[in-house]
Amino acid sequence: MLQSFATYLDNPSINWKAIVTSLLIGKYAFETYINYRQYQVYHRTKPPASIEKEFTPEVFHKSQAYSRAKSRFGFVSDAIDLLKDLAVLKFDLLPRLWSVAGCVSSRLGGVQFIGRFFGASVMSQSIVFFAINSVISTLEELPLSYYKTFVLEQEWGFNKTTLTTFVKDTVKSLVIGITLSSPFIYLFLRIVDAYGPGFVKYAMGLTLAAQLILMTLFPILILPLFYKMTPLEDGELKTEIEALAKRNEFPLTHLYVIDGSTRSAHSNAMFVGLPWSKKILLYDTLIEQSTVPQVVAVLAHEIGHWRLNHLPQMMAFSQLSVAITFVLFSAFLTNKSLFQSFAFPANGPPLVAFMLFSYVSSPINCLVQFFSNLLSRKNEYQADAYAEKQGYKDELATSLITMCTENLSSMNTDWLYSSYNHSHPILADRLSALGYKSESKVGNLHLDIEKKDEEKTE
Repeated sequence: MLQSFATYLDNPSINWKAIVTSLLIGKYAFETYINYRQYQVYHRTKPPASIEKEFTPEVFHKSQAYSRAKSRFGFVSDAIDLLKDLAVLKFDLLPRLWSVAGCVSSRLGGVQFIGRFFGASVMSQSIVFFAINSVISTLEELPLSYYKTFVLEQEWGFNKTTLTTFVKDTVKSLVIGITLSSPFIYLFLRIVDAYGPGFVKYAMGLTLAAQLILMTLFPILILPLFYKMTPLEDGELKTEIEALAKRNEFPLTHLYVIDGSTRSAHSNAMFVGLPWSKKILLYDTLIEQSTVPQVVAVLAHEIGHWRLNHLPQMMAFSQLSVAITFVLFSAFLTNKSLFQSFAFPANGPPLVAFMLFSYVSSPINCLVQFFSNLLSRKNEYQADAYAEKQGYKDELATSLITMCTENLSSMNTDWLYSSYNHSHPILADRLSALGYKSESKVGNLHLDIEKKDEEKTE
């Protein structure tokens, strides 16, 4: 059946470039539509009635103004991304880049020491193609990334990074991305070369192995390259967290404070590591902005994810979506008409086939995003309920309110926008699920943010 489907799709009369162009424009139109729906929500003058008494008018209006500023930036960046993609297709930049990668790979083949890894092969050319494409993509994104960090976030008091740190982080991210991805790309191409359209189950095993390896390496090698991780000092907070972990049989091995304040005023907390060895990471901004019971409540929520096996659930969902992607990709692997539509030879390389297929499969990816967010939001409610059962109902609720205040998070949302973009329920829904009621306002803004002119034309 799949073979018949593949044969049907490999038709010279199908203009794949026109189809992909239409899909790109269609996706942009859909996302712009839902973003505009949300932008209209950012003009509301009051938060949801259920949480209105939790915030001062000043906090709410600043939250709305900040959200509008981010939304306008998103409109511009999305339009630029679309124009870049259309230019790549219009001027056949991918086959040109593939040719450049071939020349570079051949030259590297003659260099001592590294020559053994390169040469005139599709495998080495694919790795070079990926590396060059990664560098170009990073350079293309730099202007918008710079503006977001040093103009948008700076204007609202969130940016704490320096230009030197920004450049270093960009270079580190690029090098790490290429270094870690290249071996897996090589192995993936080897699998496809060895098994042809029957590569799916072997590639899924590779994908799962990659996830587990990254989970292991992230807290040990990757995160310390960007943040300073300091063991949490002895005191009430450490004692309470260790007691929480012990009560829940959570395999806590290390407690670290991350200097997130060197880059941003936004706050967060998470745990990382393998099932039998977990590290809890607390942003210093979270500790600064919250009370000890609030921080412990946040971690009770995170431990709830662990106790309820949410990570394996999300990994299983990820594997399912990967399986669907690989099965569909197998029908395009040797599609001559697809390659020729984009000015590649009829027997194009597998890596390029996967890139072209990613364009074709974009509607499926949008659908997967809806279901992924649905599952994630369900898990968030369950983790909140777990923290409530641990006795942290009020502490978790006030912590959520505080984080919403300090991060100037949006308090209103459009249902379609939220379904497509939000992996977490909005604050009003989470407080309602917790059954939280307060007698006074919790949300007090601590950030040093200059008062904005709310009457300017937007």
